[in-house]
Amino acid sequence: MTSLLTPPLTPSAAVDPLDLRILHALQLDGRAPFRRIADVLGVSDRTVARRFDRLRGSGVARVTVVPDSSRTGQAEWLVRLRVLPDVAPAVADALARRPDTPWVCLVSSGTEIVCLFRTMDGAPAPLAGLTRRQGVVHADAQRLLRHLTGHRRPAGDGTPVALTDLDRRLLPALAFDGRAAYPQLARTVGWSESAVRRRLEELRESRTIRFDVATDPRLFGYSAQCLLWLSVTPSRIASVAGALADDPGTTFVGATSGPHQLLAVMVYRDDMALYDYVNERIGALDGVRSVETAVVTRYAGPFGLLLGAIPAGRGS
Repeated sequence: MTSLLTPPLTPSAAVDPLDLRILHALQLDGRAPFRRIADVLGVSDRTVARRFDRLRGSGVARVTVVPDSSRTGQAEWLVRLRVLPDVAPAVADALARRPDTPWVCLVSSGTEIVCLFRTMDGAPAPLAGLTRRQGVVHADAQRLLRHLTGHRRPAGDGTPVALTDLDRRLLPALAFDGRAAYPQLARTVGWSESAVRRRLEELRESRTIRFDVATDPRLFGYSAQCLLWLSVTPSRIASVAGALADDPGTTFVGATSGPHQLLAVMVYRDDMALYDYVNERIGALDGVRSVETAVVTRYAGPFGLLLGAIPAGRGS
């Protein structure tokens, strides 16, 4: 069985300034027609399509949909599994194949797996089946209460949206490939192309969903990735989250339940850079009581990508 763990970055996946401009354009509108992007960049639409297909085929960039869980009624759970290293890859691969886990990674040299579950109608994370797997020694789940990097993009108004049967089929398909063509989406969900097109436009117009460009940070010169679990004084959560979100290496910040109030995903160039960041940057933030770091060993999934998007300030 082929492993879904992220492969080493190959020379064929290297990017140049035009690739970065294409990714930045897609960050602004993940479903923008290639012809429109080509007109802005002054190249042919075939060039744009070919460039993006190469990046996507290499497993280092893709467009994915991110639903506003506060509106859709979905619950997002951060699950941490303590595992024996010899079974970690198999467990991570199994999790990555599930339609309800858009993000899976191995951390701490494969002794722990961290993943994100999206469950419908506020259902709890399905921990029972996970803890029965051989080699899983402990499981912990905390609710992801709010995405705190959303100030970079327009957000919805918080009005609840009643998901339809079409939505429940469409959202997983778009999470896998946010640029899937309408005929392909129609075949996948079993609805007419006109219905799929109309519903997708409605979801976008109401800001129930947004599109992100998920990338391999090595494209931008970052060689390593880290999860930061922060314990923060309640009155300082917003200010600490805002400070972290503004840092160029931060790809995601979220508020969580449990003993830690914030989770941040960041990229860095080497161990010294991580040390300096934790010691000098996080150590200087008022309200941070403690921080737990977990270095990402590998990502799992069809593309093995980050929870967040293009590192801030690096896509233009």
